[in-house]
Amino acid sequence: MKTLYLDCSMGAAGDMLTAALIELLPDPDGFISELNALGIPGVKYQKSKSVKCGITGTHITVTVNGEEEGEPHHEHEHEHEHEHEHHHEHEHHHEHEHRHHHTGMDEIEKTLSALPLSDKVRKDAAAVYRLIAEAESKVHNVPVEQIHFHEVGDKDAVADIVAVCMLMERIAPDYVAVSPVCTGSGQIKCAHGILPVPAPATAYLLKGIPIYSGEIKGELCTPTGAALIRHFADSFGDMPKMSVSDIGYGMGKRDFPAANCLRVMLGETNGGNDDVLELSCNLDDMTAEEISYAMEKLSRAGAKDVFTIPTGMKKSRPGTLLTVLCTESDRDKMLSLIFKHTSTIGVREKLCRRYLLDRSSGEVKTELGTVRYKKSSGYGVSRIKFEYDDLAKTADKNNTTISAVREKAERCIKEKD
Repeated sequence: MKTLYLDCSMGAAGDMLTAALIELLPDPDGFISELNALGIPGVKYQKSKSVKCGITGTHITVTVNGEEEGEPHHEHEHEHEHEHEHHHEHEHHHEHEHRHHHTGMDEIEKTLSALPLSDKVRKDAAAVYRLIAEAESKVHNVPVEQIHFHEVGDKDAVADIVAVCMLMERIAPDYVAVSPVCTGSGQIKCAHGILPVPAPATAYLLKGIPIYSGEIKGELCTPTGAALIRHFADSFGDMPKMSVSDIGYGMGKRDFPAANCLRVMLGETNGGNDDVLELSCNLDDMTAEEISYAMEKLSRAGAKDVFTIPTGMKKSRPGTLLTVLCTESDRDKMLSLIFKHTSTIGVREKLCRRYLLDRSSGEVKTELGTVRYKKSSGYGVSRIKFEYDDLAKTADKNNTTISAVREKAERCIKEKD
C-alpha cells in the first residue's frame, strides 16, 4: 500500500508541507511552473535550497505583488496577524491591515472556483478552509458564516493550501500517517494581546491529535498546518513499518538547535495481517437518510470501513446493524460520532484481525486517455481495479463506454508487462 508518513517533530506549516512534498516529485521545478501558471492574482512561488543542521532541503517562498508575507519561522498566515506583528514590530501593523482585507468563506470559495483546479483539489482546499473557519468560530464564539479570515484568508495562504492539495493529488497516497505534532511553547504577540502557544485556533484544530510542546520557544504549528494534516491524515502515531522509496525535507526560515524542517517519507507498507476494532450497534428508529448521514460522517473521520446489514430485532421489528471498522487509536473518536449521529444507547466492540493483500497504485496511458489504477497482490492472487472517475471521464471525452475504456487499459497493462 502506497503510504505517506509526515514527521512533524518540528511542527507543521503550509509552506513547509509544500516544500517537503515537492521533493517527492520527479520534476519539482516543473511543478513550481504549474503553480505559477494557476493565475492566483499577484502570487508567485519560488523554490530554493536550504540547509539546516547540515541537512539540505527545499524552502518555498510565496510573494504577493512582489512582497514576501509573514513570519520568518514557518509561514505567513495566522488568524490574528500576530506572526507579522511579532517579527516586524508594531509600527507596521496598520500598514499591514490596510494592505489586506478580511475574507469570508464565500470569497474563498469564489477564489477557488476561479482557479483551473481539479474537482478534488478544489474540494480539498475548501474543506481545509472550513476546518479553519470552524476553529475560529469556536474560539471567537460566533457563527461560522460570520467568520472573516485575516492572514489565513489572503492570497498567500490560498497559495499554500492549494499547493499542498495539488501535491497530495499528484502523489496520491493510499494512506497518510502523521507523527505526534510538536506545537512549540511559550507565548506569542497578536493584535489582541499575548496568547499561549499553540494559539487558540491551532489548539482547537489539534483536538484529538497527539501533540506535545517540546523545548523550542515559539510557534511551530500554524493553523493552516494543523488544518492540512487534520484533513489529510488517516492516523496519528509512530511511523508504520514501511519500505521507504522517497524522502523530502521542507525547511522553515529560522535556525534552531534542532533542524527546522518537516520530513515526509513515501513508500510501501506490507500486506499481511492488521488488527482492527469492529464497533457495532442495532438501530430501529432512524430513517435511511439519517443512517446515510451518520455513515458519511464516520467515513470522513477515518473509519476503515462502514457498512449496514438489515436485521430483525426484538418484537419482530425490522432494524439495521451498523458496523464500523477502525484502528484502536480512533476508537474514542468513532464512539463519539456513533453516539452523536445515531440513536443507539450502546455499542459493542470486537478485536478483529484482517488479512491484507499488498497494494500499490499507478496509471496507464491508452489511446483514449490516462487511467489510474490500484493493484492488489499476495496469497497467490493479483488483481487490478481502475479508478471509476478516470474511466467515466475518458468514456465521456471519447463518446464511448466505460467497458471499452477498461478493455483498452487492461490491454495496455498486459502489453507493458
